[in-house]
Amino acid sequence: MRSTSQPNLHLLLLGFFFLLLSFLTSAAAGVADKLEKGQNITDGQTLVSSGAGSYTLGFFSPGKSTKRYLGIWFTVSSDTVYWVANRDRPIDGNSGVLLFNDDGTQLVLLDGTRRTMWSAIFSAAPASAAVAHLRDSGNLVVRNGSSDVAAAAAYLWQSFDHPSDTLLPGMKMGKNMWDGKEWSITAWRSPDDPSPGDYRRTLTTAGLPELVLWQVAAGGGGKIVYRTDPWNGRFFNGVPEVARYSNEFPLHVTATATEVTYGYEAVPGAQLTRVVVNQTGSVDRLAWDDAGGGGSWQSYFHGPRDPCDAYAACGPFGLCDAEAAASWFCRCLHGFSVASPSEWASRNASGGCRRDAALDCVAGRTATTTDRFRVVRGVKLPDTRNASVDMGITAEECKRRCLANCSCVAYAAADIDGGGCVIWTDGIVDVRLVDRGQDLYLRLAKAEFAKNKRSRVVRIAAPVAASVAILSIIFGVICNVWCRKKRRILDIIPENPAMGVRSFSLTTVKSITENFSENRVIGEGGFSMVYKGVQSDGKMVAVKRLKQSALTNKGKKDFAREVAVMAGLRHNNLLHLLAYCNEGDERILIYAYMNNKSLYNHIFGPSTDRASLHWRRRLEIIQGIAKGVVYLHEGTDNSVIHRDLKPGNILLDDEWKPKIADFGTAKLFVADESGQTLVVSQGYASPEYQLRGEISLKCDVYSFGVVLLETLSGVRNGSMQTLLPQVWRLWEQGNLIDLLDRTIARPASDETELVYDLERCIHIGLLCVQDKAEDRPTMSEVVAMLTSRTSQMEQPRRPTLDSRAMHPLRQTDIMGTTTIDLT
Repeated sequence: MRSTSQPNLHLLLLGFFFLLLSFLTSAAAGVADKLEKGQNITDGQTLVSSGAGSYTLGFFSPGKSTKRYLGIWFTVSSDTVYWVANRDRPIDGNSGVLLFNDDGTQLVLLDGTRRTMWSAIFSAAPASAAVAHLRDSGNLVVRNGSSDVAAAAAYLWQSFDHPSDTLLPGMKMGKNMWDGKEWSITAWRSPDDPSPGDYRRTLTTAGLPELVLWQVAAGGGGKIVYRTDPWNGRFFNGVPEVARYSNEFPLHVTATATEVTYGYEAVPGAQLTRVVVNQTGSVDRLAWDDAGGGGSWQSYFHGPRDPCDAYAACGPFGLCDAEAAASWFCRCLHGFSVASPSEWASRNASGGCRRDAALDCVAGRTATTTDRFRVVRGVKLPDTRNASVDMGITAEECKRRCLANCSCVAYAAADIDGGGCVIWTDGIVDVRLVDRGQDLYLRLAKAEFAKNKRSRVVRIAAPVAASVAILSIIFGVICNVWCRKKRRILDIIPENPAMGVRSFSLTTVKSITENFSENRVIGEGGFSMVYKGVQSDGKMVAVKRLKQSALTNKGKKDFAREVAVMAGLRHNNLLHLLAYCNEGDERILIYAYMNNKSLYNHIFGPSTDRASLHWRRRLEIIQGIAKGVVYLHEGTDNSVIHRDLKPGNILLDDEWKPKIADFGTAKLFVADESGQTLVVSQGYASPEYQLRGEISLKCDVYSFGVVLLETLSGVRNGSMQTLLPQVWRLWEQGNLIDLLDRTIARPASDETELVYDLERCIHIGLLCVQDKAEDRPTMSEVVAMLTSRTSQMEQPRRPTLDSRAMHPLRQTDIMGTTTIDLT
């Protein structure tokens, strides 16, 4: 009995083993979520994402096509493919295979002839360790088999970095500011063809971030079809539907020195969702609704929604109202009239509107202008790609700055809470009424506000207004003739659109400097002379002329860099480049003239000059410098490293506001990272830059820290680093107030808040001059600490105090710098 049952048991166990093996093999062929080296996926096999199994990777044929593609689709909706590998190279027949190449450095898609139809290239994985994994987010990633699955930094490659026509939670659109890489989604060519089509959705990084749908031209470029409106700090207010889904799918925009990106997340338990750009030229946000058992995609948002979403539908200074269909959607903003009535009569508003009354603004006389602002409430803000943006100023300062700029036509808060500033200096376009919109402040002549008074007042004022209008026309004609005559006299070359800065002829520059008269010299350095220039309207400018000895290839390159860098900079704490001259062997820069000279004069000069900077003013100057450096690091498309921040390169305007100057050594980080001469101003260069030539944004932080401590103490740090030991000694003694410049009045005993601010400021300075770059704060953090008494601050470490320990590079490796005051 025992001997006969034993073989039966073995057979039973053996059968169970083969049954289990068959089950596992079948599972691996159908529902595995990983592909390892030595394995492959052929047509008919799939990967199913880990977790809930919401996503499937495999081969498919779109619509009526018989071509085969490798893609990823929603498991509940197999015809909804959101990512395609070989968009441009379909496979004929069912011969496709996905596998790792022999050395494990590429994930490749081959056809039946072993041709590579698509590949994901990576080279950081050991040849035997690469694993492709379809994550529960829908992201196909390649990682080192020994790495942490959840760590995105461990991914060698991921499909989320190469989107097709769909944006899923966790993906992003925008631009990496370090390497220039961009993420966007592009429509299919047709329902039967997933190759890139005519429509592409991007996130703009000029002005404020906003989502833009482009119709792509065959030869490159294209035109805007639809835009959402700028990011207002919470959402894109041109998309009021966001209130319907923002709790379930919260949006976020990242705008830093390293990237400007947009994305969204899905809260736990949320529906499956996707944002797709269609071949018809529209964008949809859809969510999967499985109510009733059948399941379908429900639309949360569709754009463009109506005629007012068509880009610039009503032209410059036009306002679109989607609820005014009975009388046509377009009308002019208050103070403007139709530019071409005949075109508007045929429902063509592309010409937009023109101003009814000329603005009362003359350069140099803005303090007396009678222009005012009219608020246009609840609108989608105009296109900001050519607007200037400053996130560091208040609404009141924004208004003042706009009023002082004769080119400014409107301004608005940069975010919905009223912070930041956007200023438009061109014809504003693409304005529409929208729910939850923002306020736009439109600049108008004073005469426009009289139109809203009582009719009796209007009747009385009508003759006067007519006279004013006639005089305005006469004045405008006279001004136009005079300006044209002046233009001929000055021989001003028109603005160079590529540079964004006016180009002056050499004749013009000579005329305003009396042919570079010695009597006009106001400064001299090793590489340039600075002259006072007086324009025909009496306005003074500073003219920086490179010496002939400096016109080497490198000198010309430095000149071109300064023009290129400063042309794109617009901030209240940066010196404004007005024009340049590049004619023959002359290289000349023209700046705003600064009556109060440089910070150097007022902290290291005679006691009379020092006395002009009392303690509160010095703190304000320090804050202004910090805000200017933040703008350089984070407020532009490319982060700018100044590289030579010091008191001689900080000028003071009539209101004692600091203006960072001299960008000849500035560096677009990382666009031109290599091959530049080291620039070291002794006492201001960070240790890693002076010793090893290593450059980063933290180099400017170190220089700022030295400038801060010098501004408060009136003591130069210099090549021997004499100031830093003194500051550290007082820090250890807890007696920071003794550092303050003794040539001016000490803070009174009842000015406890001022004393606290001064000591806090010195604390911040010590944090900025830490030896290691990673121990220094960012300039954004510096501004936060300077402007808030409640922000937390770490304790500084003892900095290098002996200058001999710095071991500077050979003198032949160092380009000495000379202070040039543009005064």
